[in-house]
Amino acid sequence: MAKTVLVTGGTGYIAGELIRQLLARDWTVHTTVRNKGKSEEMLRKRLGNPPQDKVKVFEAELMSDDGWAEAVAGCTHVAHVASPIAASTPKDENEMIVPAREGTLRALRFAKEAGVERFVQTSSMAAVAYGRSEKNYTVSEADWTNIDHPDAYPYVKSKTIAERAARDWIDAEGGDMEFVSVNPSMVLGPVDDPDFSPSVEIVRQLLAGDVPMAPDLGFAIVDTRDTAALHVKCLEEPGLGGERFLAAGKFYKFIDVAKMLKEGLPPEQTKKVPTRVMPNFLVSILSLFNAGIRSIKSELGKSRHGDVSHSKERLDWETRPVEESVIDCAKSLIEHGVVKV
Repeated sequence: MAKTVLVTGGTGYIAGELIRQLLARDWTVHTTVRNKGKSEEMLRKRLGNPPQDKVKVFEAELMSDDGWAEAVAGCTHVAHVASPIAASTPKDENEMIVPAREGTLRALRFAKEAGVERFVQTSSMAAVAYGRSEKNYTVSEADWTNIDHPDAYPYVKSKTIAERAARDWIDAEGGDMEFVSVNPSMVLGPVDDPDFSPSVEIVRQLLAGDVPMAPDLGFAIVDTRDTAALHVKCLEEPGLGGERFLAAGKFYKFIDVAKMLKEGLPPEQTKKVPTRVMPNFLVSILSLFNAGIRSIKSELGKSRHGDVSHSKERLDWETRPVEESVIDCAKSLIEHGVVKV
């Protein structure tokens, strides 16, 4: 039987790929955007101009009730992907925390009122892997971030607080509606146009020469296409109420990604890609003048690995090689003129 799903934040990086995959599986998709007049034409073009009755676009924002009832009407499922993300750290952490939490609770409330069967939240590995002092460790979906730890910067706090709030709401108010969360790590892969996600900044900065040396920082990397595929499984697989699935690949440092770019692209496109690691003392000096660097200084030297055996065994989820994700991301950034090489 055909299903109808609301995917929030339709112009987002993960959401756009998720909508593509759902359409390929014959779902009908409702999606929200902040400004329909500005975004609908661009979104439909990204999706290959699907029929109007297969993709319906609604205007709704995380911090307002307007438009939510109309967007979710007739939907059997919700994929709540929309959440605030910024390329730089906000001065007030509540600029990220409040919309993330309140937007999730708003989406849950309207989903319940509309009779939605299952609600899938896009959380983050940020809600799983932070708030620890060790330099090298592995986490699974059973772990939670300690938001009181010094390394829990605003984005980390926003994702942790939003997912905890969602699970508390489900326990108290959810009734028969099933709740599942997907917790992606650093998401890379091809971008659709020059309006790219902040999550691919690492590749853009390395290609553009914005970082003459690679800081001793890293992330578990996952492809946006594989992340969307896990969301599809979470929407379709029966019996997942209360589940949590980590979407992560192997952990790589900035210098590892730089090497992938050097090896996977023509030499003329990687002339600005760094070949040396930045000494930590230099990062400390730069943090005095750069709030963004200051917010992640506690990340130096840390290696956070994700154990995704539950996602693989329960949902038969597979990931492509990280090198493919990095190179596809780089090629698309060059193709769309985001990086001049």
